[in-house]
Amino acid sequence: MSNDLDDYSYDYEYLFKIVLIGDSGVGKSNLLTRFTRNEFNLESRSTIGVEFATRTIEIDNKRIKAQIWDTAGQERYRAITSAYYRGAVGALIVYDISKSESYESVSKWLKELRDHADENIVIELVGNKSDLDHLRAVPTEEAKHFSAENHLLFTEASALNADNVDLSFKQLLKSIYKMVSKHQLDLSDYSGNKPSAGQTISLTPTPGSAVGGSQKTKNNCC
Repeated sequence: MSNDLDDYSYDYEYLFKIVLIGDSGVGKSNLLTRFTRNEFNLESRSTIGVEFATRTIEIDNKRIKAQIWDTAGQERYRAITSAYYRGAVGALIVYDISKSESYESVSKWLKELRDHADENIVIELVGNKSDLDHLRAVPTEEAKHFSAENHLLFTEASALNADNVDLSFKQLLKSIYKMVSKHQLDLSDYSGNKPSAGQTISLTPTPGSAVGGSQKTKNNCC
């Protein structure tokens, strides 16, 4: 039985804001569309500004809605970072396994997360474009070692052929849920309303249990 829930169902018990960061051209937008819509665009252009998409899955019989935000990696868009990271409980730092410079930028992106995001944010390093293994410039073991040293989750994935894309997002969401369920974030529930396009939100706790009292949020996006 699939853990994926009806995209058109508006009930959820937890809403987690996830951010995608990394250099321009590493495939962040295609990872987003592959996970949320199972689509891939070979002619995908660099993201301008901010966009988001959602997908709801089930973890431990709880409905978890992931609201995943994607922004451009170019330096000229860095002014949006504070609002972009606000309320995020998870992040994927993405690099291209065939471009060593995108991997070398990971430390910069990690520092930016540490500077702008909540200290308890769950972070995963994702080496995208694993289908280009014949052009590999970043050894898997090197990235694994970096992840272990910095307490990051790690996967290699391919948005093109969908390898490990679901795994990448779902293991991040499961780690966030595990942390929340143990109250390590000092939050008992996440709830929020769908923002309009380009508007960031902050996910704040609401009193009481979400079960039986979830907000019904109509999502016309993505």
